[in-house]
Parts: sequence; C-alpha cells; structure tokens
Amino acid sequence: MASFAANLPPPPLLVHGKRTLSRAFQKLPFSPIRVKPNRVAYIVKATGESSESSTSLTIVKSIQNLWDSSEDRLALIGLGFAAIVAIWASANLVTAIDKLPVIPNVLELVGILFSSWFIYRYLVFKPDREELFQFINKSVLDVLGR
Repeated sequence: MASFAANLPPPPLLVHGKRTLSRAFQKLPFSPIRVKPNRVAYIVKATGESSESSTSLTIVKSIQNLWDSSEDRLALIGLGFAAIVAIWASANLVTAIDKLPVIPNVLELVGILFSSWFIYRYLVFKPDREELFQFINKSVLDVLGR
C-alpha cells in the first residue's frame, strides 16, 4: 500500500472564519493533521484495488493483442494514419463551415432539436433507457467482435 504526505495550506473552501470544515471529508481516504498554525498536512493512502480493472489498461491490452495477432502490420499503420488524416480533415471542415454566415446558427438549432428529441425518446422513461442500454451493449459487442 502506497502513501503520500503533503504539508499544504488549507484550501479556501475548507476554511470558514477560524474554523476548518474538514469534518465533512472524514469519510475520504485521507486524514488531516495539524502541523503549524494555518497549515494542514494530509496523509493519503492508496486503496488495495487491482490496477488491471481500469478501463484504460484493458484498452491498451486489447490494442497490444490486436498488434501482436496481426499478420499485416503495415495495413494497421495505414489505418492509423488514415484515422489521423480523417480527424484533421473533419476539424478543418468544421472550421470552414463555422466561418459561413448563417449555417452555424442553423446547425446549432438542428443540434438542439435533435438533442431534445433524443432525451425525450431514450432518457425520460425507464423502458426506453433500458432499450438504449441494450442497444449500446449490443453495439459495443459487435464492434469488439464478441
């Protein structure tokens, strides 16, 4: 278990007059200790969770598995380069459209209308939310090939 200690001045949100409000944070995994007047030392301890459960590591491992299992690595490099070019081109296209006089306002209105329709269609009622979660899970499994 790793721990970290720091000697910091109290944050302005935790000080009310001459009284600190760190009692609200007693359930968090750090403990304040008085060192000097107007100074608070915090000792933070890491939890015992496994780092393999994080999403970023699973994404990195899946990319490593894809790279290791691929026979045509040149094609993967080409796809990566094409993705970077596509992102760059779309950013420039959005910038060019944004400079036109009326189109950004129309697109903003379309976005607001579509967002309000999406919220009403999928997020307001519980059966619709469950349908959306099922659709998202199915799409993720289709993309990952499971």
